[in-house]
Amino acid sequence: MRFAIATIDRYQIVLEAFLQAGWSPVKVFSTTLLSPYDSNAELLARAEALSVPVQLSPIRAADFVELGELGCEALVVAGHPWRIGEWRNDLSYAINFHPSPLPEARGPYPQMRAILEQRREWAVSCHKLDAAFDTGDVLAQHHFPMHAAESHETLDLKIQLATAQLAARVAADLPSLWSDAAPQQGGTYWPYMTEAERTLDLTLPVEPLLRTVRAFGLTECMARVGGGMVFVRRAEGWIQPHRIAPGTLVHRSGERLLIAVADGFVALLEWSPLSPEMRRSQARK
Repeated sequence: MRFAIATIDRYQIVLEAFLQAGWSPVKVFSTTLLSPYDSNAELLARAEALSVPVQLSPIRAADFVELGELGCEALVVAGHPWRIGEWRNDLSYAINFHPSPLPEARGPYPQMRAILEQRREWAVSCHKLDAAFDTGDVLAQHHFPMHAAESHETLDLKIQLATAQLAARVAADLPSLWSDAAPQQGGTYWPYMTEAERTLDLTLPVEPLLRTVRAFGLTECMARVGGGMVFVRRAEGWIQPHRIAPGTLVHRSGERLLIAVADGFVALLEWSPLSPEMRRSQARK
């Protein structure tokens, strides 16, 4: 079957799964809206090696017409930020891989909240593309356990592995799974985490603070220390009784900042006064 894919490096595994199942790519769509955590360099190199054209702008109606003329039957989406319009006039199938157990946790990036809510199981879903984000009928899901010390990075890697397995299953049997897809009933929508949710409340106990640090991981959370805001990538802590006001910076060792919290101490080990976006912008100059 001939297909187009809209994705980024993180989900290039979906492209590989469809290639291994014998599908033929006609076009690769990606994006210039990349977070500091994301890239599409490997995907673009792979497309070049496959001699497949690339488009880095949103998919428009004319693109669907072109895909139809190329004999493309399916659009496969994973990690694409732009809304995709009506495709049914030109393609037989359009599917999206979403990193949650739909219909729960629709929305752009549910991973952090899954960790903050201490979920013990998570899933990746494959659903039909519909007019509203993440609402189409569900073709299949792949569930996996989460553990108590889950981090953004461990969950991201689990999601990638689950996505690869789910993509292989879908690529092997898309027409049948499409016919048997189940409508979503009820469900929840999880918006992007707010700045307030991303900011550490240093008056809390050690455990929820470290959970928040793990939940954001390399994407970084924030903390107000000494009157200024810092962006935190890694922290450790321990429980220890004290009489220091929570939130107080009690010690500094090089770049390590030790802060008193409700029931102990938290050390900010990797942090920056600049946001990831600002650091990325400076690196380009």
